Amino acid sequence: MVERPYNVLFLCTGNSARSIFGECIVNRFGRGQFNGYSAGSHPKGEVHPLALEVLRRNNYLTDDLRSKDWAEFAEPGAPVMDFVFTVCDRAAAEMCPVWPGQPMTAHWGVPDPAEVEGNEVARMMAFRQAFAALQNRIQIFLSLPLASLDRLKLQRELDAIGRTPLPASEPIEAAESGSEGR
Repeated sequence: MVERPYNVLFLCTGNSARSIFGECIVNRFGRGQFNGYSAGSHPKGEVHPLALEVLRRNNYLTDDLRSKDWAEFAEPGAPVMDFVFTVCDRAAAEMCPVWPGQPMTAHWGVPDPAEVEGNEVARMMAFRQAFAALQNRIQIFLSLPLASLDRLKLQRELDAIGRTPLPASEPIEAAESGSEGR
C-alpha cells in the first residue's frame, strides 16, 4: 500500500480512553511500521484519569497524550491516514470528515469504560477490559500480511477483527479480594 509507515487513526466520541488506548498500543507494537493517532468527534478536552492509570500500569508514557478533535486530521498538512477505526458506537454512527487518501475503515466497538458506575475496582476493571480488548484486536491487525492482501480481502479481515470477542470480565468479588478465583 505505502512505503512509509502506515498511519492508523482511532476515533471515538470523547477521545478520552478507548481511542487513546488504540493510539498508544499501535505506537508501542507497531515497531516503526505503524504510527498511531486518536481523535474524537466531541473531545472531552482531557484524557480520563483511569485511562492514564491503566496506561501507566502497563509502562506507557502518558505525558504527551491529549484529547483532540478529529478535524485536526482532516486539515491540510495532517498525516494521511491509511486506516481509520471507530472504537465506539456513537462515533461509528456520526458523519465523519472526508479523509484524504481513502483510508481503509472498520468499526471495532468496545464498551465505554467511562460510563461504568460503581466502586473504584469496578470502574478500573472496565478500563482494563477496554485496554485488553483493543490490545488483542490491534495485535491481530499488526500481524496481518498487509502487502499480500488486496483491498477487498483486507476489508474482510479488518471487519472480522471488529467482531473478535471482548475479554471475559473477571468477577468483581475476586478482583476486590485479590486472591479468590485465581
